[in-house]
Amino acid sequence: MEIYQQQTILAVDDNLYTVRVVQHALEQADFKVITANSGEEGLNLISQFGLPHLAIVDLHMPPGMSGFEFCRSVHQFSDLPVIMLTAVNDEETIIQGLEEHAEDYLVKPFNPGELVARVRRVLRRIGDFAYTLEPITKVDERLAVDFPKRQAIVDGKTVSLTPTETKLLYILMRNAGKTVTTSFILRRLWPLEPAYEDRLHVHMHRLRRKIGDKKSGERYIVSERGLGYIFKPGASMTSHK
Repeated sequence: MEIYQQQTILAVDDNLYTVRVVQHALEQADFKVITANSGEEGLNLISQFGLPHLAIVDLHMPPGMSGFEFCRSVHQFSDLPVIMLTAVNDEETIIQGLEEHAEDYLVKPFNPGELVARVRRVLRRIGDFAYTLEPITKVDERLAVDFPKRQAIVDGKTVSLTPTETKLLYILMRNAGKTVTTSFILRRLWPLEPAYEDRLHVHMHRLRRKIGDKKSGERYIVSERGLGYIFKPGASMTSHK
């Protein structure tokens, strides 16, 4: 029997009224909502409680980091889908947001119902994260992942991951049990530059070596010839305490 997992949305905005409207609309739609009034607070919440399924992020949040800076930071260790929610309505900024950082861009003032519809559409397109998202995400008895710290815990030992390896592992685990095409992975890892399969193979090989088990032959990432890669779900899909 499939276990229901309520999806978590992180709302990051320095405007308290906007935060309340976003939180109310999403909670009415059966999402769990956590809120932050700055990008720095949002990153701290992620480190403390784990990644959400999606983030809704304002652009200008003085005096701290901007929404784009928040996205750059969180995308160093994940492929977290983001919807920009901002009053900035110039074409150049919207294009930059969509090309570099976000799945969608919504201009204030906004319709709460439209925001909920966009959140659902992005989550359907990107896919639900297969494992319970906690500060440390457990795959099975020998493997867990700390995405914010860019670490894997393999047989109780901490293994450092590069930003690319961490983001790659996130993409595969988000779609655990399903084939993720090579073209999709390349677009998500390197959206702003030409990327080729040889480059992906190098990172994939290094990631496999770090999380695989040579003794038992355990392979979490399996190649699907001509298609892409599949992450094999572990026996346990619960959070690591």
